[in-house]
Amino acid sequence: MFLMTTVSTKNGRIIKVISRQEEKEILSASDSEMDRRAVEAVKAAINKAKICKKPIAGYDKEKKAAYIEYANGDRKYAE
Repeated sequence: MFLMTTVSTKNGRIIKVISRQEEKEILSASDSEMDRRAVEAVKAAINKAKICKKPIAGYDKEKKAAYIEYANGDRKYAE
């Protein structure tokens, strides 16, 4: 049994979200490889932004709010 979640975007697209447990049963090997590469690309982009002292967007799970974190460590939360 799959507990796949669907999310509707503003433009009407439906996105299927699966859990890590479902990943091996649903995704093909090439899909899993593409996901792994995408995760690594995001990590590299965030690392590059930190090195270049550029602000980085993030999400605070405890406060349930998006934020921008500046090179000096200050965070500005979205309203």
